[in-house]
Amino acid sequence: MCAMTEDAMDPIVVTELRGAEARERLADLAAVLADAVAGGASVNFMAGLDAERAAAFWQGQFPRIDDGSRRLFVALVGGRVVGTVVLSLAPQPNAPHRADIGKMLVHSSMRRRGLGRRLLATAEEAALAAGRTLLMLDTETGSAGEALYRGAGWTAFGVVPGHSFRPHGVLAPTTFFYKWLDSPPTEHPCP
Repeated sequence: MCAMTEDAMDPIVVTELRGAEARERLADLAAVLADAVAGGASVNFMAGLDAERAAAFWQGQFPRIDDGSRRLFVALVGGRVVGTVVLSLAPQPNAPHRADIGKMLVHSSMRRRGLGRRLLATAEEAALAAGRTLLMLDTETGSAGEALYRGAGWTAFGVVPGHSFRPHGVLAPTTFFYKWLDSPPTEHPCP
């Protein structure tokens, strides 16, 4: 895997990937996911995640990206994907105001530059534009992700001990968060 670096000539661009463009960036998406797992991020995969299995994960997301129920935002530097966040719109008829945040990943060579905060803000703005005012997510307790979400105004509402295995096989607690982007709805939008 090639190390990703930021050149003064290559500004960070945060954008949404859809359809063919997401598929064209499959190798980059897989590289960011594999890097996160190799670095110990608890993002549903175990140590040893290779490019092929990471690519298979992203390929499994494409149908929902295509139908618009899942939106993929990425940070690009020099035309390469260096960060991701997925916004999943709740499909339930009683939850037209809700969405989940997932796969908030920043390549290890690009961390501590504000990319995670920019990606999260972009997903929040897109959720609000789509009428989704309640966002939810979970992250490993004590992780950099937890610090990011707390710093971005998210509210922790519970910790589940031993919720998930870390990539190297140790059980870890998970903290669950929510964030209201606007006032809670008082009635269903479709009477």
